Amino acid sequence: MLDFIRIACAVPPVQVGDVKKNTADICDRIREADEKKCDLVLFPELALTGYTCADLFFQETLLRAAAEGLQEIAAFSAAYPRITAVVGLPAVIAGQMYNCGAVVSQGKVQGLVPKTFLPNYNEFNESRWFSSAADLQKSDVSAAELGLAGDYTVPVGADLLFRIGDGALMGVEICEDLWTMLPPSTLMSLAGAEVVLNLSASNEILGKRTRRQELVKHQSLLCSCVYAFCSAGYTESTQDLVFSGHSLIAETGTILAENKDAIDTDYLLIQDCDLGRIRARRRENKSVRNAMSYYMHPEAMRTVECCGRPLRGDGSCYALEKLPFVPSAEQDRMEQCRAIFQSQVAGLKQRLKAIGANAVIGVSGGLDSTLALLVAVEAMHQLGRPADQVFGVTMPCFGTSDRTYQNAWELMRLLGIHAKEISIGDAVTGHFRDIGHDIHVRNVTYENAQARERTQVLMDYASVVGGIVVGTGDLSELALGWCTYNGDHMSMYGVNASVPKTLMRWIIQAVAEMPRYKPAKAVLMDILDTPISPELLPADGQGKIAQQTEDLVGPYALHDFFLYYMLRFGFRPEKIYRLACRAFAGEYDGETVKKWLKVFYKRFFTQQFKRSCMPDGAKVGPVSLSPRGDWRMPSDISGRLWLEEAERL
Repeated sequence: MLDFIRIACAVPPVQVGDVKKNTADICDRIREADEKKCDLVLFPELALTGYTCADLFFQETLLRAAAEGLQEIAAFSAAYPRITAVVGLPAVIAGQMYNCGAVVSQGKVQGLVPKTFLPNYNEFNESRWFSSAADLQKSDVSAAELGLAGDYTVPVGADLLFRIGDGALMGVEICEDLWTMLPPSTLMSLAGAEVVLNLSASNEILGKRTRRQELVKHQSLLCSCVYAFCSAGYTESTQDLVFSGHSLIAETGTILAENKDAIDTDYLLIQDCDLGRIRARRRENKSVRNAMSYYMHPEAMRTVECCGRPLRGDGSCYALEKLPFVPSAEQDRMEQCRAIFQSQVAGLKQRLKAIGANAVIGVSGGLDSTLALLVAVEAMHQLGRPADQVFGVTMPCFGTSDRTYQNAWELMRLLGIHAKEISIGDAVTGHFRDIGHDIHVRNVTYENAQARERTQVLMDYASVVGGIVVGTGDLSELALGWCTYNGDHMSMYGVNASVPKTLMRWIIQAVAEMPRYKPAKAVLMDILDTPISPELLPADGQGKIAQQTEDLVGPYALHDFFLYYMLRFGFRPEKIYRLACRAFAGEYDGETVKKWLKVFYKRFFTQQFKRSCMPDGAKVGPVSLSPRGDWRMPSDISGRLWLEEAERL
């Protein structure tokens, strides 16, 4: 149900030419991988004999031993019906020798995939011994012809896909196949392969480890697949080459697991991979389907049914971040936050340049308005215009705390913008009289009237100073509808529209380290430490913020987590719930996660009308709720299916 698959790259200490020892080691690794609940275990290229046998590949003794070893491994696999192994060996088919990956499960060889591209340059001389998959004259052979026991047929060819459980499709390619202009795995992925395994014997020279990383990342991204690469270890012959035992497991452009030692052998690298992400990307990206129609005949690939048992990966071997919008490594986080900030600036700069306007911003001393103000000041700088063409307006009312009020003024002063205070208390009080609302009843009318009055002031003041109102609302608020319709919901351009609340504080911190903004660093840090609040209800007896958003609507860390996995991958409530329980273990229990997940779905579905008419704002992150861009949904749709599933959790 969670769509995880557990993959192991196994690099045994191969003894070149000693097939019996290698067979025993491979069986031990299969047993170990099964004990750790793996679904797939991948071995290096020619692991059964050793890659560096050279002209011994012509010896019948070695070839017969390889066939016997494969038979022993196949028989051994019968005791482990939940795992599929892919083993490298030389195999003779119709009188020609091929460098093959044998897919083994359920007590038999399910298929043989020969290597297509044989390197015959520099240190490589594979064409001396092997034929290419392109030379195959047969699409299947009998088990007996391969020297195997049993009366069954073994499919052979580079056109094979293997179904291994829960509908997952796997493709196999070998070493050099990946290093070509059009790897077979590209065609396999176009035909539906979600997992590609590469058996390799890649020798180690200066810089090659980095090239492997780049290739595996690129291919997994290009093909929207899981790509596992397992290479021969250092026990191969070192007569002329050194082999490093480099293994990698990547998913859609991200390396999830990799052995750390530069020269390695005798290990098992285990990683859960999320097929749900793969499937979501492919559903969304129609270019994949178009490419398949353009490049492939519908019958170009054959599917072998290997193992119909459910996959065992449960995600416990999958790195899960509590803040999926926020890069975990500090250096990456700082770089990406600055890049997002510059994208925000570029959007506003172009809008101001196109219409020749000034920028008007309501400055509250909170996160959202602070980031929007920094964006506006930087946009003016890049336009070569003075900072005082940004007009900041602070509009205190019933709930404004002294801390946010002072921070707003100090920030405007330090940034050198045109600052103005317009108190809205009297205007709102008069409005209450006009509509017959008792000022002592602090309900949604009490709160929304303040938000709408602030927007009216900003819009009218923008007319006075020849400006546009720069919106401050963020992605998290848009998802929850935590904004007043035609109040803080409205502006002429929203610079924070695709920035979630959990990322916003990191962007502000990154900007605070930029030389131009270091004078304002102290006040920016204090703003980051201020509780998130709309400040629409009066402060407490000590003048502190009484109305804290996360007490009312729930923790933004949870809501951003829910939003990320719902919109990026279309995950169902049960999977999101399970992921959240694991990510936030020790911080929120299951009942708390369920409570706020139900709030998230209810608000997400009922508040679409606010998103349907939201103002312009450039997408700068992976998720956007713009009705003109990433997200289109009827405003009156029912969320019953999602809410009922959440209720059953």
